[in-house]
Amino acid sequence: MAARIILLSALLALASSHALAFDPSPLQDFCVADYDSNVFVNGFACKNAKAVTAEDFYFTGLDKPASTANELGANITLVNVERLPGLNTLGVAMSRIDYAPFGLNPPHSHPRSSEILHVAEGTLYAGFVTANTENGNLLFAKKLKKGDAFVFPRGLIHFQFNIGDTDAVAFATFGSQSPGLVTTANALFGSKPPIPDYILAQAVQLSKTTVGWLQQQQWLDIAQEYGQRLVQAN
Repeated sequence: MAARIILLSALLALASSHALAFDPSPLQDFCVADYDSNVFVNGFACKNAKAVTAEDFYFTGLDKPASTANELGANITLVNVERLPGLNTLGVAMSRIDYAPFGLNPPHSHPRSSEILHVAEGTLYAGFVTANTENGNLLFAKKLKKGDAFVFPRGLIHFQFNIGDTDAVAFATFGSQSPGLVTTANALFGSKPPIPDYILAQAVQLSKTTVGWLQQQQWLDIAQEYGQRLVQAN
């Protein structure tokens, strides 16, 4: 009986370790992403180690503000495996977020990662909403100033709003090389093909006319998670 309990405990521990591994774990020092490979894997295939250079681990430009001249008054410089091939299998990513006065990083979620936000300049109001509970969806939010940090749990809807009348800057770090992004409004009203208007009208308790108008809007993606990749050295 004792041997069975030990065996069961070992199997459960092994299962738990796999369940907690969000990204593929490296089996060597690094596995630089090979963007040109035709091999389909969870992540990217490895570039030939003999062709790897320091440039594969390097990104520049996080000291430069991105343009906030858009409807949201915010912009994101994302550094994930799509832009920095050396991140492949390492389970980390980061971003710089610039906010104009009263700029908004709209409600969104990251299905594959938690996030920690550090405010470098300005004052933000930031928070997240829990999953459904018996008391509804609970909001945890706080006013953040320069030097403050705030955590957004994996998969939960969260946001940041610049409540100051000056520009603000924050840096976010993620526990995944590709945290994913679901912007709430974009997903609901900007999906392709669109969700049928009668479904959304009933779900959000708006008229089909209002839903139709919302679906006709151009929903902005300030993160552009799958934007232009860096050119790899051969």
